[in-house]
Amino acid sequence: MNEFINAAALGDKAYLVGIITPEQSENQVQEYLDELAFLAETDGIEAVRSFTQKLDHPNSTSYLGKGKLEEIAAKAEEEGIGLVLFDDELSPNQLRNVEKALGVPVMDRTSLILDIFASRARTSHAKTQVELAQYQYLLPRLTRLWTHLDRQRGGGTNMRGPGETQLETDRRIILTKIAKLKEDLKDIDKQKNTQRKNRGKMVRVALVGYTNVGKSTIMNLLSKSDVFAENKLFATLDTTVRKVVVKNLPFLLSDTVGFIRKLPTQLIESFKSTLDEVREADLLVHVVDVSHPAFEDQIKVVNETLAEILDGVQKPTILVFNKVDAFSYVPKDEDDLTPVQKENISLDDLKQTWMAHQKDLDVRFISAVRGDGVDELRDLLYDRVKEIHVQRFPYNDFLYDFYDEV
Repeated sequence: MNEFINAAALGDKAYLVGIITPEQSENQVQEYLDELAFLAETDGIEAVRSFTQKLDHPNSTSYLGKGKLEEIAAKAEEEGIGLVLFDDELSPNQLRNVEKALGVPVMDRTSLILDIFASRARTSHAKTQVELAQYQYLLPRLTRLWTHLDRQRGGGTNMRGPGETQLETDRRIILTKIAKLKEDLKDIDKQKNTQRKNRGKMVRVALVGYTNVGKSTIMNLLSKSDVFAENKLFATLDTTVRKVVVKNLPFLLSDTVGFIRKLPTQLIESFKSTLDEVREADLLVHVVDVSHPAFEDQIKVVNETLAEILDGVQKPTILVFNKVDAFSYVPKDEDDLTPVQKENISLDDLKQTWMAHQKDLDVRFISAVRGDGVDELRDLLYDRVKEIHVQRFPYNDFLYDFYDEV
């Protein structure tokens, strides 16, 4: 049984597809497709062309209209494209019909993200989590895989009976694998819980944020360690925990997996134990890429994901706008009377806006690469960690003496 489709194995070039709806403007869809192109690049695929269609809602059976599918199919045949990537998760029925119409393999956003996670998983914990998410995604799509096999073997009515029998066999095999992987994760979770308990009463700080905003780089700066960091999505899958000391005050700092728009529910479910570091943190450091044109949308995605993980519980948070070194804007001419756009707002204006309106939130602007504002962030972390520590040990004279000495 051909279990998981590997994007890179299908070819090094792909088309991207998205739809413009009353809820998604043309500019938003273009931003989403740009992100899909970055996901493809992370998975070793070059996005050579994008297609969009205006619809009130996705077609329930084919996602796109018949004419648009025929246009994409003709262009793919002309240019020798072997893969088409859709920005939304397709239902099993949509996936089967779209592949039939296009005549080439199709991957949706969810399967692409799962493929990236699978290629980047390094530890047994991450590999188990990703494999579980893959099987949960695969289970309702088994019929599509058997359609591929029938096509490869020449099809024919004589294949239907054995195919259906094998389909049921494969379904039972996958259900057994899912159950086994869940048991394996329970055992790993017990070990992780024991490790967390053994860390004692130290204050815990968790770096959270959209993927590729620089969390691992900040982790390296603050902990003086060498956590893997690169300019690609999902560079970090396993949570890394380091002991950090600021002005002789120790605390634990964790670097967590980055979030993304439409993060597959299977991944959120299977990565729950990894995200326990977020649940058990005393303080969150929400890192934002201020140079990204859609950083406000990314903040919203992260906040919504955190609300789901934390069941609505509010945690003390520091909002860190990173990558000020990469920030750019286009100043408006004095005689330009058109409304101010995002690209017309300067970094100073952004600082004043966010610093003034976030009454219950500490805000800092930094460049982890260049070092701008990092010392101020360290000072703020020291103050917040100290407050939490003093609250935790209100009658500890030794602790007060310790702070006085510092």
